[in-house]
Amino acid sequence: MHYEIYGLGKPLVLIHGGGSSIRYDYREIIPRLQDRFQLIGIDLQNHGKSDHRDIPETFEQDADDVVGLLRELHIERAFFWGFSNGGNTVLQIAHRHPTFVDKLVVASAFFKREGMVDGFFENMQQATLADMPLTLRANFLDQTPNEVKLQNLFEKDRKRMQTFEDWSPAIFNSITCPTLFICGDHDVMKPEHVIEMWRLVPKSRLLILPATHGSYMMADFDNHVHTTLIDHTVDTVVTFLQE
Repeated sequence: MHYEIYGLGKPLVLIHGGGSSIRYDYREIIPRLQDRFQLIGIDLQNHGKSDHRDIPETFEQDADDVVGLLRELHIERAFFWGFSNGGNTVLQIAHRHPTFVDKLVVASAFFKREGMVDGFFENMQQATLADMPLTLRANFLDQTPNEVKLQNLFEKDRKRMQTFEDWSPAIFNSITCPTLFICGDHDVMKPEHVIEMWRLVPKSRLLILPATHGSYMMADFDNHVHTTLIDHTVDTVVTFLQE
């Protein structure tokens, strides 16, 4: 697994979304936070600069992989920030490995198929590599210039979505650490779905922003950076982690 460490202080583990990498999803976040925390950015299997392997991608497997790496780094507890599929991964970390987690930031995650915008899962059934956002394709090939591996990444990510089954609310009820849920009002998951997750987790907070998927923390797919909005997200996250 490829990982990168920036700064000093309390560890904050950064987990990217599907089809992406630490350098894409957290490009705007790292320079804003590296003077406040020890940032540990991880590329999950098949993503970014990490190795590929011939097993299905699951959120449970990703959670175990992250904790395995933290053990190798001798990190016993940390904050976690996961975006999109990475948000699902950090939820599974809190559920499966609660002793590792001090606080969670869960950005644009989901736990039920009906929580996504209409047509999302139907479109996944017919999706091809040509449907992958060009910015994500370019990001992958810049770090791993291999078209075969790009296709593998896409197939594994698509299969995870095609076969996704709703999670039990018990997963959320088991999370005892303080948790901040974030989403945009025009995200790929419905804001009311994120509100449902917020209500299931004790000690949780909620932030809904005027944003699309991830544009509150990174460039949007038109490569426009909403600086003021990202600054607000970072300020809210820092306040939450330090309170």
